[in-house]
Order: sequence, then C-alpha cells, then structure tokens
Amino acid sequence: MTSSAYTGRFAPSPTGPLHAGSLVAALASWLDARAHGGTWLVRIEDIDPPRCPPGMDQEILRQLHALELVPDAPPQWQSARHGLYAQALAQLQAAGWAYPCACTRRDMDAALAAQGHVHERHGERPYPGTCRDGLQGKAGRSWRFHTQRYQHHALAEAADDDLEAARPDLPLLQRDQPLHWQDRWLGPMQQDVAAHVGDFVLQRADGLWAYQLAVVVDDAEQGISDVVRGADLADNTPRQLLLQQALGLTAPRYMHTPLVLQANGEKLSKALGAPAVMVDSAEQRLDVLRQSAQYLGLEAGNASTIPDALAGWTAQWARRHLHPTDTAPQPAFAAGSPAP
Repeated sequence: MTSSAYTGRFAPSPTGPLHAGSLVAALASWLDARAHGGTWLVRIEDIDPPRCPPGMDQEILRQLHALELVPDAPPQWQSARHGLYAQALAQLQAAGWAYPCACTRRDMDAALAAQGHVHERHGERPYPGTCRDGLQGKAGRSWRFHTQRYQHHALAEAADDDLEAARPDLPLLQRDQPLHWQDRWLGPMQQDVAAHVGDFVLQRADGLWAYQLAVVVDDAEQGISDVVRGADLADNTPRQLLLQQALGLTAPRYMHTPLVLQANGEKLSKALGAPAVMVDSAEQRLDVLRQSAQYLGLEAGNASTIPDALAGWTAQWARRHLHPTDTAPQPAFAAGSPAP
C-alpha cells in the first residue's frame, strides 16, 4: 500500500490526558500507518464540550509530541466541523433515513421494561421504536437513524443487483440478517444492528452531534482508509458501516486492538480515574512506549532511543499485520452480506 492509498488517524476525546489504554491505541494506529508507508493524522473529538476540560486537547498533543508520535498534518478539531455534520443529517433526512424522536431516557426505560427487556450492565439499550411512526403530538428532541428501514432498503438494492447470481457462494440475503464485516485483528464479525441497537441517535436532545455521525463524516472527509482503535469501539463499527452506506461513503478497513484492563477486569478509562502516562523524562517516555508495545504483542527490544524503538516495532508490526496483497480499503458491505 502506498502513502497515497493509506491514511490512518488517532482520534482522542479530550476528557482527560492520555492514559495507558489510550496510548496503546495511539501507538497501534501510528505503527499501522508507518508500516504501510502511509499518512497518520490526529483528530480531537471534542463534540461534547461539557466533558472536555479546557486545555486538555493541548495536553494530549503535548504527550504525543513528547513520545514522538507526531501527525503528518496539523490536528483537526471536531468542534470546527459542525457544518459538515449538519449537511450529513440533512442528507439522511431527505432520504427518509432519519426521523425526530421525543423520548427521554425515562421514556425509553419504561418502554423497554414493558417489552420485557432486561438491561444488562454495560449493555446496549436497544431503542424501542416509540417515535418511529410519528411523535403522537409530542415535540421532537433528537434525531435518530431509521435502522430497520435502511437495512431493508439495502437488502432490496442488493437483490435488485442480483448479488446472489453474481456470487453464488453467498447465502441468500434475507430480511433482518446480521451485518457482516471483517476486522483486521478480531476476524469475521457480525451484528444485527436493528435488534441489538435499534434506531441510534444522530443528533442529541441537547443539540450536540452524536459520535456515530461525526466520526463517519470526519473519516470520509479526511480520506481515512484504515481505522485502528481499541476493541471497546468494535461494537460501533456496524452502525458506522450503515451510515457510510446511507451517505454514499466508502468504508475504511477496521482493526480493533486489545484493551488495557484493570485488575478487576474493567477497561482502563479516564472515567474510572486512570492515571496519565508520564512523559517528563526520556526514561519515562521510553518505558511507557515499551509497555504499550508489549500490550500489542510486540517485543520490547533493547533500543535506547525512541526513534530506534519505534523503528523496531514498525518492522515487527509490518511482519505481523501486513498481508502480501495489502491493497486499498474495501467498499462498504451490503447489509446482510458476508465480509469477503
């Protein structure tokens, strides 16, 4: 893959400084870009201002610079890109793939309880569909993606294109079949988005943009060919694939790397008080990078400088994660069709 074909990114939310878990994701995305001879970008995902302390974006950039993980172009901020998200929402509204929703969280919980749905800790709350067929006189608060309607549309389009005749090795496309995709680390993946998530939010009741819409728009606008991020975000991928299809965008390839866990098995996170990585001395910087490389299954090595260590890990990464026929990113999959 040439530098013109590969563009990767690291997209932290500035809710706190980089910790061990976020540094693993940053290093993985940097190594993948370097192993492909590609471009590496940094995007500050600050679309939720109440959660972003002032100056935290600059602290993250300072940490990355100290660790010599420097982007190939100036960083971009989501807070400067609201117009792009508004255009995307308008496109979905015009196509009939977005509708207004009046539900509060309490409304959703009551509707799900009435349907017999038991909410599991850390599990998704699938939208019960209360406003799918109209607001019943209530005022709309947010905008949602009409998942089921779009999935049925995508399946009908695939049938019209006679996909089964062109690819007899594929199973017959059926309504409500899970979406399939291929993850470069996790392997074959699938999810029935309509059943697992339902109609997910595009714009929140407070007017802020939802992560799913913003990240899809940003990745397309920046020409991202490969998304390398932590495994906690793998569950978001099918929603993003559907949005990419609905907006007529090409899907990047996805790779979800292992998470750094606490002793109790919980994901290391800023919300749970994960300590910031220390980058004040050369010894600290090399040490935290070695720990991150080991989480990614790379040998620590005995390099005495950061450039030498990064070069060694890039070579290891290339041997493990580059396929001899690595080419340009795949297009978005048709809903219900297996990944190649």
